[in-house]
Amino acid sequence: MKSKITVIGAGNVGAQCAYRLAQRDFADIILLDIVEGVPQGKALDMAQSGSIEGFSSKIIGTNDYAEIKDSQVVVITAGLARKPGMSRDDLIHKNAEIISGIVKQVARHAPQAVLLMVTNPLDVMTYHALKVSGFPANRVLGMAPLLDAARMKHFISELAKVPANEIYAEVLGSHGDLMVPIPRLSTVKGRPLTELFSPEQVAQIVKRTTDGGAEIVSLLKTGSAYYAPGTAAAQMAEAIIRDSKQLFGACVLLSGEYGINDVCLGVPTRLGKKGIAEIVAIKLTDEELGALHKAAAAVKQLCTIL
Repeated sequence: MKSKITVIGAGNVGAQCAYRLAQRDFADIILLDIVEGVPQGKALDMAQSGSIEGFSSKIIGTNDYAEIKDSQVVVITAGLARKPGMSRDDLIHKNAEIISGIVKQVARHAPQAVLLMVTNPLDVMTYHALKVSGFPANRVLGMAPLLDAARMKHFISELAKVPANEIYAEVLGSHGDLMVPIPRLSTVKGRPLTELFSPEQVAQIVKRTTDGGAEIVSLLKTGSAYYAPGTAAAQMAEAIIRDSKQLFGACVLLSGEYGINDVCLGVPTRLGKKGIAEIVAIKLTDEELGALHKAAAAVKQLCTIL
């Protein structure tokens, strides 16, 4: 019997995540949304591609939370998406209301699940989901640092003319203006960016990484990114199900790590079947640590208005 993963929110991000999971063929998928017909129609479309793609995972679309019973991972993508001119923080009140309702249903129907948050503002919604669910901290995490690192790798790849799979990018902090890309720990074929590029080139990579989501929003005009976010969430869900202990940047509750307490922030982690298997400490410079603390303070301040 395959594992079971629920994706809540059948919009662009949720549908992409569900489809990427199905293509990996290791779990059955529940795609849930409050809009009647949308998850059912998208699930049916995905399922019909199975014989073409060669996967056998079942994909069930539903509006009924009872269907999520026994899910090992619940990916939450539901919420309002950004429009041009909006920050992720502009979404906070409405999305907090949406997430509260969802998380209460998850706690009722899948109380042993790992919660993987995708909804923006990511750091605040992860903390909010943790508090509403009552789940232990290891079972509530956010996706964004993996996405931010993927964006940074792409921008490095464009400049270095090297495939992204030969690049490592380290990004910490919040999923927004105060994210903390670490150029000296980001490498091309093992060589740090700071050795390969000029300070101006490094600064441009950092800026494009920080503005990565906004750049896509400005181009699309009527939506936000979904291919990379959905794929990132699928990869993390797979690592949890497979108990891989693979290293990922994830948004997690810090309780003294990096000298920070009671806030969800992006740091290196290892993921396993219980969610966060380990928060990995890396040595930061005073400047990097200061930037991380600044991000933590900003996220804490936003959490106070929930």
